[in-house]
Amino acid sequence: MPESSADAAPFLVMRGIVKQFPGVRALDGVDLEVRAGEVHCLLGQNGAGKSTLIKTLAGAHQPDEGTITLGGEPVRLTSPIAAIKLGISTIYQELDLVDGLSVAENIYLGHELSRFGFTRSAQASKAVRDLLTRLGHPEIRPTTEVGSLSPAAKQVVSMARALSHETRLIIMDEPSAALAHDEVSNLFRIIRELTSQGVAVVYISHRLEEIREIGDRVTVLKDGRTVAVGLPAKETATSQIVSLMTGRNVEYVFPPRPAPGSHDGRPEVLRVEGLSVPGRVRDVSFSVRAGEIVGLAGLVGSGRSEIIEAVYGARRSGGRVFLDGEPVRSGGPTKAVRLGMGLAPEERKAQALLLDQSVARNITLGALNRYSRFGWLDRGREMADAHEHVKALDIRPADPRRPIRTLSGGNQQKAVLARWLVDGRKLLLLDEPTRGVDVGARAELYAVIRRLADEGVGVLLVSSEVPEVLGLADRVLVVRDGTIIHESGAQELDEHAVLDMIMEGSLA
Repeated sequence: MPESSADAAPFLVMRGIVKQFPGVRALDGVDLEVRAGEVHCLLGQNGAGKSTLIKTLAGAHQPDEGTITLGGEPVRLTSPIAAIKLGISTIYQELDLVDGLSVAENIYLGHELSRFGFTRSAQASKAVRDLLTRLGHPEIRPTTEVGSLSPAAKQVVSMARALSHETRLIIMDEPSAALAHDEVSNLFRIIRELTSQGVAVVYISHRLEEIREIGDRVTVLKDGRTVAVGLPAKETATSQIVSLMTGRNVEYVFPPRPAPGSHDGRPEVLRVEGLSVPGRVRDVSFSVRAGEIVGLAGLVGSGRSEIIEAVYGARRSGGRVFLDGEPVRSGGPTKAVRLGMGLAPEERKAQALLLDQSVARNITLGALNRYSRFGWLDRGREMADAHEHVKALDIRPADPRRPIRTLSGGNQQKAVLARWLVDGRKLLLLDEPTRGVDVGARAELYAVIRRLADEGVGVLLVSSEVPEVLGLADRVLVVRDGTIIHESGAQELDEHAVLDMIMEGSLA
């Protein structure tokens, strides 16, 4: 942050912001002050009001009460276009890109470079190449269709779109969630470049270690209210931030796990031999025993997700997969579900949830045959089973009729897990199960996953957060460049050793 900005008047001031939805007071008098040239971190558990606040700032919601000033002038952000015209750009966690359009078309969507009604394609392509080079990704071609890009590359395109405007304030909602370690470093480089030019950044992340590295000041929300404004990011203890977020002292505590060797002699739920995915995975072999949690640790793009998807039948692959000792023939995800597998994919909103359907329907989706008879659906039985699982997993609000899009990320993820408990599963495949989930909800998800393992379910887990893999798994497989380079008990490893292996290929 520029030295002068510490004493300067705030560029953005939000005072007493109130936003109500039917039955919910999402924001209850929130305050926020952001200076030009600073990274202001907005923290809070899922459901604290962060998303509603940034959508209000982005012009997607209009406040019921409160005032907003920008550069000392009162403003009314009546629409996203009005916000953009005032220099406010937003990068949402769930990227709002159009898969069927090219990179260049997405970046300039809504403010096309044109003359006399004709799009100036050559000028747009050059501008896009310059933006992508500035972002450290010149390999992304302006003409490439966005739907063919990886999640990390889509994140870069979304950032380029934000920077294509005359931005004075940029909002970043979980910008590092889909990025590998080196890409996060590049993201931070870009943020520092922006703030050195006087651009204000509102940064949202559940990774508290990022806040200390990139943040200048912190505002904390809880239950739609501001509980702390402008705390110094680097000097404020993590324990204090967590306490403010949760209202209680919470640590990153994982549930107790069985002693090393406890699973020896148990039957293998899953055995994989010589698994390969063209261009992604090479000759991977491993097993998961009943009641065991096996973690896959590696960088984004290392092949971790492809391994899980190949086991589930969602990718074309070679090699052999055995479930309970029986070979799994080709048949795709439908057969995998029939044989007793369940998948919680990385992109839960795009790949796992019917957002406009109820919590109940999302929970029972994998077992609708259980509730149908002679072509009729027994909705009473369906609702009773859903309510049982809502209670068992402490899904909040405890109303299975509620649209699932209204739940926080952590509670949506619990619903995805509950889906596979209706009929019982032999094997659960969990890809980034706590992505975008706050610290309090994470502890609850960890407890659910461990409880399932204790009941005999085999679990294969992917996470980008090495401490999560080491804290939750019984055994760890380190993946690099599409192959397993190390296997050992989780208690035999530490974070530095794993990072050295996945980034450089050598033990610490």
